Amino acid sequence: MNRAASVIVRALAAIALLSACTRTGDVAPGGGRHPWTAAGHLRIGSPDEPDNINPLFAHTDATDQIDALVFAPMFRYDPHGNFVPELATVIPTYANGGISRDSKTIVLHMRRGVRWSDGAPLTARDLRFTWRAVRNPRNNTKSDYGWTDITAIDVPDDATAIVHLRVPNANVLGLFGGGGGDAYPPLPEHLLGKLPDLNSAPFNAAPISSGPFVLRAWNHGSSLEFVENRAYWRGPPKLAAISWKIVPNPDTLFEQLRTHEIDVLPTVGDTFAARLGGIEGLRVVKTLSANWRRLAINCARPGLRDVVVRRAIAEAVDWDRMNRTVYHGLNLRAHSDLPPDSWAAPDIPLYPYDPAGAARALDAAGWRVGPGGVRAKGTVALRFVISATNKPGNEDAEVQMQQELRAAGIELTIKNYPASVLFAQDGPLYTGRYDLEWSIDTNGPDPDNQGNWSGDFVPPHGANTSFLRDATITRTSDAAIRTFDRAKRKALYAREEARIHELVPVVFLYWAERVSAYDDDLRGYRPAEYITDNWNAWEWSI
Repeated sequence: MNRAASVIVRALAAIALLSACTRTGDVAPGGGRHPWTAAGHLRIGSPDEPDNINPLFAHTDATDQIDALVFAPMFRYDPHGNFVPELATVIPTYANGGISRDSKTIVLHMRRGVRWSDGAPLTARDLRFTWRAVRNPRNNTKSDYGWTDITAIDVPDDATAIVHLRVPNANVLGLFGGGGGDAYPPLPEHLLGKLPDLNSAPFNAAPISSGPFVLRAWNHGSSLEFVENRAYWRGPPKLAAISWKIVPNPDTLFEQLRTHEIDVLPTVGDTFAARLGGIEGLRVVKTLSANWRRLAINCARPGLRDVVVRRAIAEAVDWDRMNRTVYHGLNLRAHSDLPPDSWAAPDIPLYPYDPAGAARALDAAGWRVGPGGVRAKGTVALRFVISATNKPGNEDAEVQMQQELRAAGIELTIKNYPASVLFAQDGPLYTGRYDLEWSIDTNGPDPDNQGNWSGDFVPPHGANTSFLRDATITRTSDAAIRTFDRAKRKALYAREEARIHELVPVVFLYWAERVSAYDDDLRGYRPAEYITDNWNAWEWSI
């Protein structure tokens, strides 16, 4: 087939995918080794739907995954958390002059000739506009952590951005990295620059693309459909289309993997992992993930303001049994929120399982058992609501906590939500309308965790949804980000993590050792420890 004919065929295929689930073109459906493989069209299964496509306003992991397909950041992360240049041509360092000796000026060199999917140039001005959008008080940006350290971004030409910092910030490059947390890719100034705010911009649900794929349809509750971005700076990706299939029911999701209605299940639920061996045509991979499951405690709520109560919750639950039974022992027990393979990982003990000791501590603090077996002090009773997302295992874990805490005189009521509600900007977590919350958080490669624990980043100014305000943690976490010296940073994180352990705004359960399963006709798919498996989607082929 000549080049002109191939271009026509690929364009027709992109149009056809919205009404069909296979690609029409130079390779017929089923052209792989397996009859179920739709050549050129990858189907990814997910239990979650994004709450927003614009990363400034999104709080869900589904958005992080999808944004990796749609947006090109300055840098991406490889599977081990190392920077990979994307829109930037090089990683700034002291040696190459990209970082000034006083650590307060960063020079970013951008690729020339990069275009948005609508044909407009993507330049350093888009990066500067993104910084201004994050700092715009009219925008309901989920977090401006780190961006507040930027005092100016100079743009001497389309391919150069000079970032000026008020103080050194060791994680500043992570702000321009590939997804998650407070990292935001360049947004299109030509499309959004004249809007007073971006909160309700149509772009948030139907963005143009700078990444390898273009979102062509968002079928709410069903799927998101992507086609190749022929304007992508690397050239068109190897896949013609991706379907992100939204299947909230875990049994249905696994059944679709088993019947090959989906090709990729990035995270196989613990209850299903043992059943993968009997499915023909799958490749199964286990990866340590920078995702940590924890019980978050709202330290601003009555009763939970008392560290004795928080410590009793930590010691009255048999977390080892929970990890062994509810989560099938597939994960690595967590001591902190810093990954065990991080250079900054601290030496922190687990809380002991000691229900008798928890009861004695509550007695000593004046929390007396009253009618119905619930402890109280004055008018405050230890009755709390625990919330999670509607995912497998969550309610089983909550029921165990409910039973074991009841024996200690603490009553739990379970109230779960869809992820798009629980993690929304106006949802229970970010407004503080919750007591206890059971979910998975994630880390970037840099150990900076100030946004999660510092008193300076309590919502609406950050993601410290434990509402903990502790001077030691606030001071230490800030000091750790102000130096590029790893030895100093490691010592500071050890001090901070010891203080978190002492104050118990959270109980860590495990680091996820994630099981991924995918069609073994798929090539180039490399599950990653950090943020997203979609970091190299342009290389995938099937």
